[in-house]
Amino acid sequence: MESPTVLVIGGGATGAGIARDLAFRGVTVTLVDRGGLASGTSGRSHGLLHSGARYADSDPVGAEECIRENRVLKRIAGDCLRDTGGLFVQLAGDDPEYFETKRDACEAVGIPTTVLDGDAARDVVPDLSPDVERVMRVPDAVVYPSRLVAANAADARDHGATIRTHAPVEGMTVADGRIAAVDVGGAIDDRIEPEYVVNATGAWAERIAAMAGVTVEMRPTRGVMVSVEYDRLGPVLNRCRRPDDGDIIVPHDSEVVLGTTSVSVEDPDDYSTEAWEVSDTVAECAAMLPPVADAPTLRTWWGVRPLYGPDEKARGGRGISRGFFQLDHAADGVENLVSVVGGKLTTYRRMAESTADHVCDRLNLDADCLTADRRLPGADDPDRLDAFVAEFDGGGVTDADVIDTPEL
Repeated sequence: MESPTVLVIGGGATGAGIARDLAFRGVTVTLVDRGGLASGTSGRSHGLLHSGARYADSDPVGAEECIRENRVLKRIAGDCLRDTGGLFVQLAGDDPEYFETKRDACEAVGIPTTVLDGDAARDVVPDLSPDVERVMRVPDAVVYPSRLVAANAADARDHGATIRTHAPVEGMTVADGRIAAVDVGGAIDDRIEPEYVVNATGAWAERIAAMAGVTVEMRPTRGVMVSVEYDRLGPVLNRCRRPDDGDIIVPHDSEVVLGTTSVSVEDPDDYSTEAWEVSDTVAECAAMLPPVADAPTLRTWWGVRPLYGPDEKARGGRGISRGFFQLDHAADGVENLVSVVGGKLTTYRRMAESTADHVCDRLNLDADCLTADRRLPGADDPDRLDAFVAEFDGGGVTDADVIDTPEL
């Protein structure tokens, strides 16, 4: 039986980031996940490292957080990223005032932009649609989540954390207003008795919280990603309009990922998928980059966004905010449990820092965050990164074409 100071439930980017942060602060931490690392939302994204431009006009605080974390990750993450840059694309018929609003909002929060006319944009991306009237350059990039999550877990482990994959949480014992024990099956099949518990399970946070008798209202939505064969795209492409289906194209080496849709689901493990999501996404993306319409499809997958219900209800729409929330369940009668929900892959490190600050405060520990200044292990060695992915069974569909996992 393990008795760590902190148990982190959830091995996506946020959970692995929290384990790394706490381990750097000298906290004894165990992380558990029901599958391999990044087996949930983190490993089923489109792999866009946001500059913040997507949210600049609707959520300037979140956009500013994105550009800060974008810069941090470009310093520390090495070959977990590919620094491609990005273009926000205005097509004929798109609202030119929205383009100007977006640019002004980017400049206001410190996101650098450069505007190119259609001809100059086609010099950068020759296959852009002739309907492209102008584009705005922004510092978007591509992230390989399998490498990013595994490198965070490896760094946590190297600083004393215990990483347990294929270890699903099956129940909790709550006594005297505290979680006394957590029952973990699979590879552990034992009880863990932590002082504090972090619920970092994303779209599954409601289910884990319920085991402790508290409520976390999630409103998950599914989104499709379609990877097609195409090797001539340099920067990320974003349609410069209010967030909608099929408005992002993310380049890899020999393919591009087209995304996405947003459809509410009741159960993040059991939901239907529809053919129209695929066809609409391809058609909308082809409006920016026509060759993808007929390009061979290589992979199709869906991911589930970990959206926090009250925030979604208050804001009233898709893409308006992807901020994160810490729910201290002491207010619900469970003193040693916090849930962290919402957010974006781009801001995982900041989410982890904030959560680690909270945990240390609750444990009366005085220790500073170090993760913004420490490069991830293997950052300059793709083979080592991919060995981490294999070690933690962390390969995901998003970057399956990039990761070369050796046999262990």
